[in-house]
Amino acid sequence: MKARLLKGTALGVALAAAGLGDANAVSFTQGDATIDINGTINGFYAHRSVEANGVRTNDSALTNGLLPGWINFVFTTKVEGLDIKAHVGFAPGLNDKSDVVGLPSDPGCGGAVGCDSPFSQIDTRNLYFQFGSSDWGTIKFGRDIGLFGQKIILADMTLLGLGGNSYAATPFNTTFGMIGHGYMYTGFQPQITYTTPTWGGFSASAGIFDPNKFAGDETDSPGFQAMVTYDWKSDSTSTSLWAGGVHQATSGDGSFDASGFELGGKFGFGNFEAVAYGFSGDGLGLATVGALYFSPFEKTRGKGYFVQGTYKFGKTKVGLNYGENRDSGGLLADTNRFRSATFGVYHSLNKYITLVGEYNREKGIGDDLFPGDTKTRTISLGGIIFF
Repeated sequence: MKARLLKGTALGVALAAAGLGDANAVSFTQGDATIDINGTINGFYAHRSVEANGVRTNDSALTNGLLPGWINFVFTTKVEGLDIKAHVGFAPGLNDKSDVVGLPSDPGCGGAVGCDSPFSQIDTRNLYFQFGSSDWGTIKFGRDIGLFGQKIILADMTLLGLGGNSYAATPFNTTFGMIGHGYMYTGFQPQITYTTPTWGGFSASAGIFDPNKFAGDETDSPGFQAMVTYDWKSDSTSTSLWAGGVHQATSGDGSFDASGFELGGKFGFGNFEAVAYGFSGDGLGLATVGALYFSPFEKTRGKGYFVQGTYKFGKTKVGLNYGENRDSGGLLADTNRFRSATFGVYHSLNKYITLVGEYNREKGIGDDLFPGDTKTRTISLGGIIFF
């Protein structure tokens, strides 16, 4: 029951990536209904060194990693042939941003530079219900992880660690992992999505999404995202292939359309696993920042690629990944590049806890976004628990 309840959720995939199986969740059943409670907490020490325009700065922090904390409440039942699920998930962080231990600062800061808020963030990432059957598929209504960019962030080994944090203030409630260095952040978005049954390893999802007013002054049509996947597994090998697309139009003065596509694959051979991925988009926003529809330079072109290899020795996984995103066009005068590499060690202390150590290097090139170039090095040590 526990494995079935978590399957298909972002937390469930992260749990599988940690090799922790279904060693989590508390379930309560009454009649034909089940309530499942599960979550995760992490904490890291990070030391970051930044060189920009010939000036070096060093920072230390106790911070969350790429994942925030998470607490999930999942309702499931089967009624009149329909599998029904409702999911409420809250994602808090461990930092309160107060300059004085135990004392609050300005509650109206909202994370502004030079102005600290005394409150940690609590992000409602999951708030949806879905129903369907194995015969005709599933329909989802509410807020959940997006389709475009979903598979790659869940395959990123730094999901359990810290990765890069050039765009995240130190300390902060999440870092960026390899977001902005090979892929863009999918986000958790309001949506109505249909997912097909699985036929011979193939499945597909498509949906309409709450539009973002990134240009113009009207959004008279919703956004659209779709994803096709193929999964195959034998005793010692596994393959997962996917392709995705995203499109959104805006209207009015200064409007433009945004669209993009992606291709990716994950391949397992015994204890070795490899990931390869690439994407391209027009008007999706700054790929080097990694946030969809962040378009301060109007309609730019973005693309990126990401590769990763990991090997598991008993209870310890060692991995290396590398990625780069590029932005050009629009109001950008240069081709701006942001690349990163992470070496990570992930040790399963037991079925609940994973200890993590990572070394990450980032480099930004391009006069528009990285004048004088930017180099960042981050060393992080910490751990994550799933329950």
